[in-house]
Amino acid sequence: MRTFAEFQIIGRVGKIKEVGSTLRVSIAADYGRKNDQGEYESNPYWNEVTLFNENVQKWAKENVQPGDIVHARGTMRQTQWENSDGGTEYGMTLAAESFDDFSHDERRRAAKSE
Repeated sequence: MRTFAEFQIIGRVGKIKEVGSTLRVSIAADYGRKNDQGEYESNPYWNEVTLFNENVQKWAKENVQPGDIVHARGTMRQTQWENSDGGTEYGMTLAAESFDDFSHDERRRAAKSE
């Protein structure tokens, strides 16, 4: 039996930054709800997705903008490192294997219809 750890996020892009040979994209998934007064309150959760594939990185740099709605899917890996005090720190790498920009597609369709 094959085992795996996988993630999927649909949300809005925040920051896009190059880190070493990777591209990291922060994505907000909004878990909003109504408050006691019946008004909608936004409650975003930010996740940073790492793009390792050079072709996907190039495409994202040329086409993805903050505010775009994207779909990222890939594997999760727990990481650990030693901090400056000699203690162990833990984190999670969300390695995107699939990355699509829904807003880019909409902009392209709108440009064709003009």
